[in-house]
Amino acid sequence: MGSYGQTIFGLTGRMTIAFFTELRILSRLINNTAYWTFVAPFIQKRFRVKQSISEIVKVGYNSIPIVCVISFFLGLILALQAAYQLRRFGAMIYVANLVGVSITRELGPIITAIIASGRSGSAFAAEIGSMKAAEEVDALIGMGINPVSYLVVPKLIAMIIMMPALTIFADCVGILGGTILSVTLLEIQPNAYLNQTINALLVRDVVTGLIKAVAFGISITIVGVYQGFKVTAGAEEVGMRTTASVVSSIFMIILLDLFFTVLFYFLT
Repeated sequence: MGSYGQTIFGLTGRMTIAFFTELRILSRLINNTAYWTFVAPFIQKRFRVKQSISEIVKVGYNSIPIVCVISFFLGLILALQAAYQLRRFGAMIYVANLVGVSITRELGPIITAIIASGRSGSAFAAEIGSMKAAEEVDALIGMGINPVSYLVVPKLIAMIIMMPALTIFADCVGILGGTILSVTLLEIQPNAYLNQTINALLVRDVVTGLIKAVAFGISITIVGVYQGFKVTAGAEEVGMRTTASVVSSIFMIILLDLFFTVLFYFLT
């Protein structure tokens, strides 16, 4: 019994120490990233414009097709599911309300963030993990280059800029999908549907989604680069960290969405 108790307490102690160690490393990464992104460029007047533009193209422009396709089908599905319930009450016109508000406040930002975590977050972890395994990160440090400034800052800037832009694309295309299904299959008049959508949507609905998008983008970047910097071995660990970055990013997306939903609910 004593040996068993010692084993339980020992395991608990090791897990606690490991947790606070990881928390310390993550906090240091967040602090360094915030400094090199928002403070250092104004002090040292150095900013990697070309690399940031390259990352914007990778995480933003190249993601537009898949975001638009998924958002379009999401709008179709949402309109059809709404019609299934609302037709019982003869209130088919309120499909526009449900589609517009749901996509702008919740589904648009979340779907965009999940796509970004699968495309960009995993790419961040794989890129930095491969460099860490090949000791290229150590080479940067040896040359006097801060790896956070060189590798992380352009990615974070690209995500902060492009996540809201992609969310707007997702919102517009999702609403377009719902409009097309409602006009064709549900036989709702186009003018009536569009007017109902405009009347239902408020500026705060769109702004809420964009704020979530920025928070999701920051979270995806931090999780991806954190998992990449944790790589110590070879290609096998790179794959494990890449998978872990996607899983952790999706968990953080849902957690942040819950936080902002509760926050905006009580603020509004």
